[in-house]
Amino acid sequence: MQPLGDEYTSVLRRGALEERWVDIYPNKGKRLGAFSFGGPGTHPFIMMSYNDDLFSLSTLAHELGHSLHSHFSWKTQPLIHARYTLFAAEVASNFNQAMVRDYLLRTQTDRDFQIGLIEEAMSNFHRYFFIMPTLARFELEIHERAERGQALTADVLNNLMADLFAEGYGADLAMDRATGITWAQFSTHLYSNFYVYQYATGIAGACAG
Repeated sequence: MQPLGDEYTSVLRRGALEERWVDIYPNKGKRLGAFSFGGPGTHPFIMMSYNDDLFSLSTLAHELGHSLHSHFSWKTQPLIHARYTLFAAEVASNFNQAMVRDYLLRTQTDRDFQIGLIEEAMSNFHRYFFIMPTLARFELEIHERAERGQALTADVLNNLMADLFAEGYGADLAMDRATGITWAQFSTHLYSNFYVYQYATGIAGACAG
């Protein structure tokens, strides 16, 4: 993160290593996923389950991007302007991930390590450029069905999600339609209108930077 400046890295180091901003390791009863949360007058709080692998490292970088974004917003903006858009949020977090990948690709020359790093990056791109836009299409369709008074049962949602994935992957992929349950893994995201699409625009903005 050094290219972002001494103040940025100082705050990151203090939060991650001294002030315990991060509830980092798996624990009994701990929910899955990862997020950064807080508000003006506090420091950001990160919840995740770190598993000592590249995917966890990337997730930590992502959430620290949110946290540092929040920290500096609260520090420099009046309360009424301290909140930021979802698009801006996902640019900051994905930019942190891109910085970590760039650094590791330049400094870690082991072939297997670099393959693992590329695998993590491609998994992330698949999630944000395919899964999330597909969820946005899913979200639009369920809103339109609700407006038409149509039922939204679990079977209906599963089949809709499976149909959208099948269209996206194309005929060359033999897809298990059980993957239609994917929508249920993103329940909190789908309660914020079209939040899922902000991941695609956010990562595009971050990688363009």
